[in-house]
Amino acid sequence: MTLVSKDITKAAAFLNNDELVSIPTETVYGLAANIFSETAINKIFEMKQRPLFNPLIVHTYSVEQLDKFVSYIPTKAKLLADAFWPGSLTMVLPKKSGVPDLVTAGKPTVGVRIPNHETTLELLQNLDFPLAAPSANPFGSISPTKASHVKNYFDGKLKMVLEGGSCQNGIESTIVGFENEEPVLYRLGSISIEEIESIVGSIKVKNNKEQAPDAPGMLSRHYAPETHTFLVDNVTEYVKNYPNKKVGVLLFSQKVSADNIVHTEILSKSGNLKEAAANLYATLHKLDTLDLDIIVAEKFPEYGLGKSINDRLLRATKKK
Repeated sequence: MTLVSKDITKAAAFLNNDELVSIPTETVYGLAANIFSETAINKIFEMKQRPLFNPLIVHTYSVEQLDKFVSYIPTKAKLLADAFWPGSLTMVLPKKSGVPDLVTAGKPTVGVRIPNHETTLELLQNLDFPLAAPSANPFGSISPTKASHVKNYFDGKLKMVLEGGSCQNGIESTIVGFENEEPVLYRLGSISIEEIESIVGSIKVKNNKEQAPDAPGMLSRHYAPETHTFLVDNVTEYVKNYPNKKVGVLLFSQKVSADNIVHTEILSKSGNLKEAAANLYATLHKLDTLDLDIIVAEKFPEYGLGKSINDRLLRATKKK
């Protein structure tokens, strides 16, 4: 049985012993290990069944700690750190030689962030090393936003889930890298492009890469339920194509009707994109347990966090 507990001391003891612990963040729950332990990092890849070419994100608790594993911070990275850390921004920066290639998929850069979650910040301050922590789910599956999601995935395989409540933001961090000193967006996430551009100006988007991705979340299929899922503009019209199927629908704010819709989930009745993002994964987990034939998701407005939600839903609908 996997222990679910708020005991930070016990979590630290497991991590010091090269074990994995799932940690809460404001985005999703992570599967954490000591970045300097090859034994522990290998356990992440094995437990998630994650390909070794997909780099991990390193979590620390202060900008001062970056000196231990980052060799250079561009000027615009400093501006973004001042604006968004602690928070849901990961930056891909040149690494120091002490960071194992296993963490960075052999790349000369490392993704780093300071999470905005009191429990995990306290844990990090009680460790002598930063933590690599991809999402605590089997590779390609729906990310976990509750301790129960992690336990359902890994019960008996994982030593501990550090209980931190439901994740406030509910989708992964936004990832920004730097090419010739200029910021490049590698993954849409909990901080919108508009918010990033308000700090550093116009930013290039390069968020799809199947081979040797620069950052996590760039593969075409990801965040996917087991139930076959579709992303469409008009849910009411689309479900007519499946008259004899049990259909579940995932909607932004307004309910729709059709005879074969057996379950409806609305992410934000008030039409709030931040609330919708926070509820997205938990709702997909719920829909995936209902023995539906298909899930039909409504496209979101293509601005702000709507872009990030559409990105996740689009990757969830890609066929294996």
